[in-house]
Amino acid sequence: SIKAIESSSKEDDTTWLTYWVVYGVFSVAEFFSDIFLYWFPFYYAGKCLFLVWCMAPVSWNGSQVLYHNVIRPCFLRHHQTVDKVLGNLSTKA
Repeated sequence: SIKAIESSSKEDDTTWLTYWVVYGVFSVAEFFSDIFLYWFPFYYAGKCLFLVWCMAPVSWNGSQVLYHNVIRPCFLRHHQTVDKVLGNLSTKA
């Protein structure tokens, strides 16, 4: 990520920042469901393959697919509500 930020081309910045957004959402979801998921056989192997797919240097990698089809639409639907709640919290604090 640091190499992507420091490079002169900004194309790789988008790629790695998209990966980190997907990884962050995955980590939060895994935190709440890990107590059930680790009972599945080959869960950690599947998790490793999923993360490799998310960083694969191809146009159809997991980060791009998940971000554009799941995360971005959800964010665009709810971002105004989140901004209002955060604005209210910051004024109360």
